[in-house]
Amino acid sequence: MQAEKVLNKEFVENLREQFTRFGLVYKFALEEISTKVNILKDEFRLIHDYNPIEHVNTRIKSAESLIRKIQKKNIPFSLEAIKENIRDIAGIRIICSFVSDIYRISEMIQAQSDIEVVEVKDYIKNPKPNGYQSLHIVMKIPVFMSDRVERVFVEMQIRTIAMDFWASLEHKIYYKYNKQIPEHLTKQLKEAADTVAELDRKMEDINNEINILKENDKSSEMEALLLNPRDLLLKMIKNIDVTGNYDNC
Repeated sequence: MQAEKVLNKEFVENLREQFTRFGLVYKFALEEISTKVNILKDEFRLIHDYNPIEHVNTRIKSAESLIRKIQKKNIPFSLEAIKENIRDIAGIRIICSFVSDIYRISEMIQAQSDIEVVEVKDYIKNPKPNGYQSLHIVMKIPVFMSDRVERVFVEMQIRTIAMDFWASLEHKIYYKYNKQIPEHLTKQLKEAADTVAELDRKMEDINNEINILKENDKSSEMEALLLNPRDLLLKMIKNIDVTGNYDNC
């Protein structure tokens, strides 16, 4: 009897350790990919004139949501099966200003040598029937534990502010009606999604025109500065703070 209690205790402790490790690797994977994104943000902020990343959100799927997905996909209830078959336990969402920013960030992320891109779903070029738009990238991120390296699935979603606004409202309506949205509302949501897409196109056009005007202004300013090297040097010094970093200007 005593031996059985010891065995049960060891089993429970082992199970607890497995679940703890299971959750930790996804937490660490999100920290890894968040660091990569933050490096890109800082690089753009400090070196370039423009930062394409508005903000970033991360999340780990809740236990309730995970169980629902396991049941829906009829996956065996084992950690190994869950790890291999559910690819969005860890998720990161990047919000950009313009559609061109989405592909720019995607290209930079996918070019990183330690990231293994598993699947790309482009719901911008091919929106879902309900109008949903976003770029989804399923990737594997290396997580260096004390005794091993694990490559962990992370799903990245990249979308514009307008796309994110639509998706957030659609999600709320979807659950408010218990996933059974009336047909007339479904039609209106699709029309709103089309309006969002048109808004993104217009804002992109405006941004492109502004960039052309800025480039012309810069060319004129640079020509004037080259005629006066002292002013050029003073301008460069003003753009550097006391710590030796470039100001965001």
